[in-house]
Amino acid sequence: MSADATLLVLNAGSSSIKFAVYPWDAPGGGPDRKGQAHGLGGDRPRLRMTTAGGETAEEDLAESTHRHALQRLLDWLDEHVGYGSLHAVGHRIVHGGTDFHAPVRLTDANMDALEALSGLAPLHQPHNLAPARALAELRPELPQVGCFDTAFHRTQPAVAQRFALPREWTQRGVLRYGFHGLSYEAVAARLAQDYPDLAQRRVIVGHLGNGASLCALDAGRSVATSMGFTALDGLPMGQRCGALDPGVVLYLLDQGLSRDEIEDMLYHRSGLLGMSGISHDMRQLLDSDAPAAAEAVATYVYRAAREIGSLAVALGGLDALVFTAGIGENAAAVRQGIVEQLAWLGFRLDTEANRANRRAVQAEGSPPVLVIPTDEEGMIARHTRALLS
Repeated sequence: MSADATLLVLNAGSSSIKFAVYPWDAPGGGPDRKGQAHGLGGDRPRLRMTTAGGETAEEDLAESTHRHALQRLLDWLDEHVGYGSLHAVGHRIVHGGTDFHAPVRLTDANMDALEALSGLAPLHQPHNLAPARALAELRPELPQVGCFDTAFHRTQPAVAQRFALPREWTQRGVLRYGFHGLSYEAVAARLAQDYPDLAQRRVIVGHLGNGASLCALDAGRSVATSMGFTALDGLPMGQRCGALDPGVVLYLLDQGLSRDEIEDMLYHRSGLLGMSGISHDMRQLLDSDAPAAAEAVATYVYRAAREIGSLAVALGGLDALVFTAGIGENAAAVRQGIVEQLAWLGFRLDTEANRANRRAVQAEGSPPVLVIPTDEEGMIARHTRALLS
């Protein structure tokens, strides 16, 4: 291996490919470069890269496909880093099903097995796998590793994973899998590093972004989470409905909606967007004077606080709260609204610290309330090094 060996981490979505480039021999450090190809599938796709020093380069892409964006990204890395230094690629893959409990080398057989899970995560799985497929053709000698959002939750007891359905369906894999596991694992690692005593206690982490969920950690291990069989479950999200009486789906079918129309509604036209009729962006809703915007935010906050109460039962108590991801890290009003409804658990916020998005935002005498940035890419880099070293 060359002395300047690097590791590429990819997090591909439906219209973007986020990436980060890490030195191979600096496992505790951040990326040298990061960026994304965005606007894929649209009229003006672009590729942007930022160095650790803050220098940014950006260009239009000639084609709007993921494959072209990936090829251009590889060209950029050849130009700026050198192809010979690229040692491996780590991928975020949302669903590992019942068989993939830890990171794996992405062979053709593994990718086929993971592709069969696309129906469980239709917004993510096909797009997560597409760059791995393309790289297997473009750079077949390059080792690739898949890291799974579901894997972190396999420590949960069976009672937390089981639905009250006929046993045959449980045996066929209809389970509560949970998601955002790489984010929760990153937060658990940060707690172990910065708050070792707290990391051994009962903590609920809120990954609150356009996709949102909560996870109960006991000594750093997942024991319960708000998402279930798919990434539709649990909290209301930017455009996804969250937990829903299954009878609603039956009713919508009886009203003449097709399966595709219902899927589009639940995944793309619900959540904050559907409730407000304005936007899926929490920032816009918090800035809006429209009553529907306030109603959407209030529902989001209520559901999060209520789910925290449920997870506190799963833990048998609660010693700390952690907020992470875009809304969790930046929306002080959302944190305030959630914590105000948890006063019965002893939690209170320091208003000034909360407004400033400080690391510790609890008031004196309250259990800890922390704001910790997530680092899914860093966790993927850590797993990829460990598997290939």
